[in-house]
Amino acid sequence: MFAKIISLQGNQVTLQLDDELNMDQLQRFANGKQPTAELIIQDERLISPDQRKKIFALIHDVSQFTGYYERDTEMVLKYRYYAKTGADSFSMSNCDMTTANQFLTFILDFCFEWDIPFRTKLWDSIPTDYHLAVQCLRYRKCVICGKPAEIAHYTAVGNRKRNHTDHRKFSFMSLCHDHHFQQHQMGVKSFVIKYHIRPVRLSDDDLIRLHIMTRKRMDEIDEEAANGS
Repeated sequence: MFAKIISLQGNQVTLQLDDELNMDQLQRFANGKQPTAELIIQDERLISPDQRKKIFALIHDVSQFTGYYERDTEMVLKYRYYAKTGADSFSMSNCDMTTANQFLTFILDFCFEWDIPFRTKLWDSIPTDYHLAVQCLRYRKCVICGKPAEIAHYTAVGNRKRNHTDHRKFSFMSLCHDHHFQQHQMGVKSFVIKYHIRPVRLSDDDLIRLHIMTRKRMDEIDEEAANGS
């Protein structure tokens, strides 16, 4: 759903929706929870040289891994992107910044999904990018170096039994064994400052998908809280 920004005052935003939306729809979308929305502002400026460089570097990495010519790799990735997003065709010579960023993220997701190594310096930007940090957790890639990783809590769980812990309250990082050990040696605050890591909260679905919690345990914790246990 799209909207126009009518006014801004501090953190209060007034929007005019392109289509009507009623409370029944909101409640249905939110599945009984507090409705939330994500605000994405289209950046109409032209693709930057840095974005273009990163995209072509990734295309080169995918090409090297698959054995396809780079031009063919670019076409295949674009067709996949169009099919997934419904986006119009674009050229990397003059597309807007938002399209370039979305396509860049799409290629990175493709590399995560198919375990394609990429040798570009894009790992430098992953620790502070929420979506890509979550992808590292989903695919067990170290958010710092890309090696096989373990899921690490930002705040130590301590002596609490993990199956009795509400992990929805915690933030996570994906760290290889060496960086996980270094985190414990340095202390978590110094560690995240050194590597510019932004630990992330996981959605209920991701917590279940990563076998950190079960839906049954979430429901039990919610029921205990409702009953004042």
